[in-house]
Amino acid sequence: MTSTDTTADAFGLDARSYSEASPDHPVNEDFVLVGQNFAVVLDGASPVTGLDTGCIHDVPWLVRTLAGQLLVRLTTSDDSLGDILTDAIEGVNCAHASTCDLSNPNSPSSTVAMLRRRSQEIDYLVLADSPIAIQRNDGTVTAITDDRIDHLPDYSVAGISKLRNSPDGFWVASTRPEAGGMAVAGTLDLNDGGPVQQIRAAALLTDGAATLVERHGGEWADTMRLLEIGPRELIGHVRTVDESGTGKFRGKRHDDATAVLCMFPTNAYRAAKAD
Repeated sequence: MTSTDTTADAFGLDARSYSEASPDHPVNEDFVLVGQNFAVVLDGASPVTGLDTGCIHDVPWLVRTLAGQLLVRLTTSDDSLGDILTDAIEGVNCAHASTCDLSNPNSPSSTVAMLRRRSQEIDYLVLADSPIAIQRNDGTVTAITDDRIDHLPDYSVAGISKLRNSPDGFWVASTRPEAGGMAVAGTLDLNDGGPVQQIRAAALLTDGAATLVERHGGEWADTMRLLEIGPRELIGHVRTVDESGTGKFRGKRHDDATAVLCMFPTNAYRAAKAD
């Protein structure tokens, strides 16, 4: 498990994060990156036991390598987040094209959630089921999701293999760079077009940390309130509710869980000068 805490840079993020492996899993296949003006959450997809992936590497390798490629680009490039993800996937491909079959649709893969602040705007990107929640000063919360995986016609192993990274299915970060252009992405004005900042916080979550809403029918505002107490406290509550839940759901009862809370402070120098 990992925990990070960064201070806000000029027009940056004040971010807190926590990540831990599933109680049923010895290795955490999530990954979190937090920089001066960006945050990234990745959730590696565990393959079915015995499935031929065409790759000699495991999911943690894919997630670590993708995180490294994203880090280089987020700290050196002003390209759109979609283009940055496309270039990062190409970088991962170069790292194992000589040893692995990159045409195999079951090659290791990951979800992606990215947030980047640029002055008074924030860019976002969501690929697969790692949502971003945006909270405004009035308490309202808007969820940015990519729910294509929730609407597949076939959830068999063969069906998912056929639909992965397909226009008729869903997209993940794996071996197809064009996935970067298929993500849910955009830009938000922190002021919502007015003179005063309206967006106060954002959360990046893997699906294992978002089950209060996505599995148990809770409200995003409640998730944000728990997250402001602390990312670790949110995930602890998620574990308790997941363990006691009795409803039907697709997938695992427990999963790796990662939560990042990003605040958007006013530039300290400009605030002092205004006073």
